Amino acid sequence: MYSNAPYKTKQFLFVLIKLSIVFGAFYFIYSKLSENENLQLNEFIAFLKKNDSFSLKNISFLILLSSFNWFFEILKWQNLVKTIKHISFKAALEQSLGGHTASLITPNRIGDYGAKAMYFTKTLRTRIVLLNLLGNMTQMIVTTIFGLMGCILFVSHYQIDVNYYNVVRFVVILIILGSLITLGVKLKRFKIKGYSLVAVIDFIKSITLKIHAITLCLSSIRYLIFSFQFYYLLTVFGIDVDYTKAMVVITSMYFLASIIPSISIFDVIIKGSIAVFLFGYLEVNELTILSITTLMWLFNFVIPSIFGSYYVLNFKLPKPVE
Repeated sequence: MYSNAPYKTKQFLFVLIKLSIVFGAFYFIYSKLSENENLQLNEFIAFLKKNDSFSLKNISFLILLSSFNWFFEILKWQNLVKTIKHISFKAALEQSLGGHTASLITPNRIGDYGAKAMYFTKTLRTRIVLLNLLGNMTQMIVTTIFGLMGCILFVSHYQIDVNYYNVVRFVVILIILGSLITLGVKLKRFKIKGYSLVAVIDFIKSITLKIHAITLCLSSIRYLIFSFQFYYLLTVFGIDVDYTKAMVVITSMYFLASIIPSISIFDVIIKGSIAVFLFGYLEVNELTILSITTLMWLFNFVIPSIFGSYYVLNFKLPKPVE
């Protein structure tokens, strides 16, 4: 229907879609700041003013950390895309931030896949989606490795009331899911982001070891940057905690938050709830932790999405010939 519409109608609908994405992102950001049940906006602002910890030096350093976080994410995307087409860092920046803005209001950031694919012609879009999936899977692998180590150390150092009945039930569910996935793979019915697992595995195998190594390295650097940023915010608020102990909790928090499906805009609530629980063992004030998770969200999600909205509004479909 869209392809048969007059040119002016197509242009109008295209502009309307772009405006809807930007408006939707800004609306959800505003609503999440103003209607956060865990942390009221006026309470958050009052807490920041009371602590008076944000000097120009601190704010500049936090922005620098966020910039490096996104710099390595953009570099990772450029590195992945060059397997099928060479793009400039500027193009990778536009695609990464534009896709980020489009993903904010979608479950599990699925909008990022479609948005990035739209920057390329139809013949390349399937591979672009798979490359994006590979990048996100690599980041998840890094989060899982650090997170599992953190969880093991956390459980071994703190007395946690474990409900073994729930643990056994969880293991049984995992075994059942594993069996279903194995059966699905054999029948070629199990799919990830709409693609069969066999196709995804074959595509991953087609990527050179060098690209995989660079992607893993860049993902690890990103992880270390935003994890340190969380720790730095703890020090900004005057929390005297050993770096090693803090990282055990931070890595556990990111791992637990990453395995819970959610809309990106609610990521701050999920991480906040998990962080409050985990940092409770370090006797860190709940309001402090909620403020830190909100600031992490603002620096690493909201601000980049504002810049990304510019690219969304100025987005143009690629020419049909590469």
